[in-house]
Amino acid sequence: MAEAALIAHELVRTFGGRRVLDGVSLTAAPGRRIGLIGENGAGKSTLLRLLAGVDQPDGGTVERPPDLGFLHQEMPYAESATVADVLDDALADAREDLAELDRLAAVIDEQPDLYAERLELAERHEAWDADRRADIVLDGLGLGAVTRDRTLGSLSGGERRRLALAALVVRRPSALLLDEPTNHLEDAAAAFLEEQLRGLPGTVVLASHDRAFLDAVCTDLVDLDPAVDGPTRFGGTYSEYVTQKRADRDRWERRYEEEQEELTELRESLGLIGGRVAPNRVMRDSDKMGYGVRANRVQSQISRRVRNATRRLEDLERRSVPAPPRPLSFRPPGLTPTEFLLSLREVDVPGRLRLGFLDVRDGDRLLVTGPNGAGKSTLLLVLAGQLEAAGVRRHPGLRTGLLDQDTRFANPRLTARGTYGRALGAERVAQVPLESLGLLHRWDLGKPVGTLSVGQQRRLKLALLVADPPDLLLLDEPTNHFSPTLCDELEAALGPGPGAIVLASHDRWLRARWRGAEISLQAKAMSKRSRRLRHLCARRTTDLHGGQP
Repeated sequence: MAEAALIAHELVRTFGGRRVLDGVSLTAAPGRRIGLIGENGAGKSTLLRLLAGVDQPDGGTVERPPDLGFLHQEMPYAESATVADVLDDALADAREDLAELDRLAAVIDEQPDLYAERLELAERHEAWDADRRADIVLDGLGLGAVTRDRTLGSLSGGERRRLALAALVVRRPSALLLDEPTNHLEDAAAAFLEEQLRGLPGTVVLASHDRAFLDAVCTDLVDLDPAVDGPTRFGGTYSEYVTQKRADRDRWERRYEEEQEELTELRESLGLIGGRVAPNRVMRDSDKMGYGVRANRVQSQISRRVRNATRRLEDLERRSVPAPPRPLSFRPPGLTPTEFLLSLREVDVPGRLRLGFLDVRDGDRLLVTGPNGAGKSTLLLVLAGQLEAAGVRRHPGLRTGLLDQDTRFANPRLTARGTYGRALGAERVAQVPLESLGLLHRWDLGKPVGTLSVGQQRRLKLALLVADPPDLLLLDEPTNHFSPTLCDELEAALGPGPGAIVLASHDRWLRARWRGAEISLQAKAMSKRSRRLRHLCARRTTDLHGGQP
């Protein structure tokens, strides 16, 4: 029995007068695992809902296998349903396969084709091992300690989400649609899910900001961010996609530079040619007739050159590629590298953070890790001066900037462009126009910041930090709500240079590639000073200053 493909043709979906999807087509063949990437609002969740059939397109069609699973934001069960009820539903197909095989075994000589078809289904569902596999999946997704008699109403939001994911993995449908499947997953659970998805024989289409997950799972990527030719599909891993995007950017920059050079040369040549409309010499009495003929010939040649150059100039101006967005960069003037920007000693924020010591100097790059509740965000607030704590000494005149998880602006009715201008001033805006950074689409610049999505507001805050870099840049989960492409650009901007950067992140991709110093906070602080120093400043790896501690 051949697996059926999932096929979407020319899908159109409009919300509030805006076309979120405009003629999107997608073919997901069995064995392909397709990752949807793009900014929030690009249409990833909308496309998944259309593929699943829970939303209907304004135009276009979808052909889907009858056996399709979709990871909903909310589970389609009553609060009174138990974990056992959810698993029984997930195992129903496998158990039905076994029951039907028993029935067909008695009449196998009469219905061999039906028996073979059901046998193939049972093998795909791994029916003989389904109950044991359900236990393995629950444990792998961090639900091993949850008893089967627990009701959904007694579970946390994260536990319900993981249970819904476990049910789909256990069920093994022909087509599986997942929206941000690694939300609420610890590193080990995310790695377990990657292994499970790679072992599925059917189709997987998923939307995710998790670059490590995309790289481990996907065979193809579809970028839904606006482009001249519409969504683009790339066949390969996320690592290969990043390499391709970098090469595309290099070609874009080279073409732009070459076209600007040619435009400059054409404009200069037109100015030069325009002044040369006749021979530049004195006419002799004996050559009056010849002079006039030659003058007309030269003027005709120059006029032809002017026309050709003008046409080329107009064509190039009309067709030339736009300037690439400025690369993100955090480069403040910088202080003396040997000076400490901040010095923390015996900092205690009751119930939130205890820290024995921490020194940050100009040029430092520091990654703060640790489980939820360890105090990462609290530490950044202390460093930013937004949370008062004893034991903190600052460099005089230190400028700090914080990209926090819950971005808010003082005047939500002010537009994005107005907010940018009011924060920076006219002179700085002229030097670094908001449009030049490529962080917000031009149609969002005139919208009130209160109407922007969380991701768009964080982009605007990031733009302010790029345009006027502080001496100490603090980033709290900087890759949250950003597209994978922007996350890559952001990480590239965190390299060596003036100014210090301290960031807290759960992002596996970022942490795996971090080359600066690292401090790991523990979930519970010890009461004794020696234990605090060992636990809360446990690990600081070699930084970017030649191994200095």
